[in-house]
Amino acid sequence: MTPYEAELVVGRLAPAADGVLAVVLRHPAGAALPAWEPGAHVDVVLAPGLERQYSLCGDPADRSAWRLAVLREPDGRGGSAYVHTRLAEGATVRVRGPRNHFALRPAPRYRFVAGGIGITPILPMLAAAEAAGADWTLLYGGRTRAGMAFREELERYGDRVRLAPEDETGPLDLDTALAAPDADTLVYCCGPGPLLDAVGERCAAAWPAGALHTERFRPAEPAAGGNDGFEVVLARSGRTLAVGPDVSVLDAVRAAGVEVLYSCAEGTCGTCETDVVEGVPDHRDSVLTEEEREAGETMLICVSRCRGERLVLDL
Repeated sequence: MTPYEAELVVGRLAPAADGVLAVVLRHPAGAALPAWEPGAHVDVVLAPGLERQYSLCGDPADRSAWRLAVLREPDGRGGSAYVHTRLAEGATVRVRGPRNHFALRPAPRYRFVAGGIGITPILPMLAAAEAAGADWTLLYGGRTRAGMAFREELERYGDRVRLAPEDETGPLDLDTALAAPDADTLVYCCGPGPLLDAVGERCAAAWPAGALHTERFRPAEPAAGGNDGFEVVLARSGRTLAVGPDVSVLDAVRAAGVEVLYSCAEGTCGTCETDVVEGVPDHRDSVLTEEEREAGETMLICVSRCRGERLVLDL
């Protein structure tokens, strides 16, 4: 199925916190936008060569608009600076998606942990958990209270939400938040890499396998692995391509003239996920779950490689 792609209009720009800008996108003709579920993100082409992924953080029931939130990152790669200084209401941007590798699975209980702008995919999850009658809590950390986005929207949940600005309360108390695991409870976490690593360590030590679900905005440190060359067979054409030690599968496929969708090229967005027909992938992405990695049915061809000499891909 061809993914949705359209030029959307910036309908509204508004501060969501100090250094965070909420962006509302609409179809220029007022057409309904594709449905989405909590955890989804979209690819936004801000300018030629400047493409970024942002989580949808509005109301999934509102098909008239998509809301994003962008943190101004002084040391970023240019995307946030563009949004904060050059994007204007009425401007158009090309958007693809939505895609979802962070879907909220049904459960009677949830423990949500968010750090900084990581609140964006979590926010619609809270509404979905509340509507489903689930028991849930949110631990939300930030550097300062003023910099924590959507605080007013969270007030309606009362003491289910704990705000923990670091300058007031110190580092997040993960030991308490993730103490003895409850039965039938899922943990959802999004935020900076160190937070995800810390949550992952605690869940690995005490929680059941599969309880933790995370989303990264930056690639995880890849596990040590060789970069030996291998062959990729394109199943649809029968062509065989050589992938050198310093070449990604994505680059090799594109150099052969095969059109494939991709975006971040860092293994974080999931756009280039490709079905594996034969062979064992060497997964180096930050998207697939452990279960998906073990199944070996798909791989992200921008960063992952081959555990062996040959892969057959559905391309």
